[in-house]
Amino acid sequence: MTQPTTEPTTEPTTELRVWAPDGLPEVVAGDDLVALVLDVLAADAVADPTHALLDGDVLVLTSKVVSKAEGRQVAADDREQAITDETVRVVATREHPGGLTRIVENRLGLVMAAAGVDASNTPDGTVLLLPLDPDASARALRAGVQARLGVRIGVVVSDTAGRPWRQGVADLAIGAAGLRVLEDLRGQVDTFGRPLTMTVAAVADEIASAAELVKGKATGRPLAVVRGVGRHVTDDDGPGARALVRVGPDDMFRQGSAEAYAQGWKDALADEPER
Repeated sequence: MTQPTTEPTTEPTTELRVWAPDGLPEVVAGDDLVALVLDVLAADAVADPTHALLDGDVLVLTSKVVSKAEGRQVAADDREQAITDETVRVVATREHPGGLTRIVENRLGLVMAAAGVDASNTPDGTVLLLPLDPDASARALRAGVQARLGVRIGVVVSDTAGRPWRQGVADLAIGAAGLRVLEDLRGQVDTFGRPLTMTVAAVADEIASAAELVKGKATGRPLAVVRGVGRHVTDDDGPGARALVRVGPDDMFRQGSAEAYAQGWKDALADEPER
């Protein structure tokens, strides 16, 4: 299991406030994302003074906006080829009436459908790749906002992914800065006094999912502010969302079920003695 790099705190979060400011324009390559976000936050604070950014707030920005600003929109008449180009390892493939779904590990170490290559909300003949380094993107946004507003905040860059054994998709953190992305509860006790031995909460993913409830997929509001999780906001940038990714021996599901079954047969036949 990935080890958290910062000490947990014990003060509970008993109330959250989450909102999605309006007004972020269509982002194109080369845009100053810090300036755009600051403009949106300023206008939002004028409309509602309680929305003025405070110490401990967390900004959650959809990765698609980051990718557009960083020029990650590429020409690709064949989305499948773009997926292949971003794939490091194939985990599972499934044919269906609409084509082929590929669950793969991409260059960021994330396991997701289509390697995170997105063909929605982009011009025909183009696709959008994930940011090259979402943690670095989060750090840059955090530094810019903090320098301008003088507040201590966290930043999450979010993306949408499916989950094994669960229907539907949910948002998760692919980039983070200034945030304790994992909260290690092991060694604490439950309400009956029994020790917790396995619980490590994915705080950054939980924040990303909460933000998506107000951002939505088609509302034109890719930015959200989460208030009430200040105990997880750190002075330094922290380990980033990369710390959430299971790799190597920690990856207990490196293959899909059909692929694991086929590999098992292959290994068994290879080990079978010659007659």
